[in-house]
Amino acid sequence: MAYTETAKVTSKGQVTIPSPIRDILKLEPGATVMFKVTEEGVILTPCEIKEKPAYSAKEWKKIEKLVAEKGKVYKTPDDAKKHIKSL
Repeated sequence: MAYTETAKVTSKGQVTIPSPIRDILKLEPGATVMFKVTEEGVILTPCEIKEKPAYSAKEWKKIEKLVAEKGKVYKTPDDAKKHIKSL
């Protein structure tokens, strides 16, 4: 499917995605989009950004083991990070 719309770039580099394009891509207010530059042009794709844990489950188990050996246990990774920063 080919569909063409135009939009102007503001002085701040912003572009309003035309309503028909937002409808096709099912973009709601607050949605995140990704821009990919290719030899053929720019691709605009809806995307979802997910938070990635600071440590994997395997790494966290190692940290818990180390901490337990020293007599201190943390309830969350953030608690451990705060302690490490305070050292």
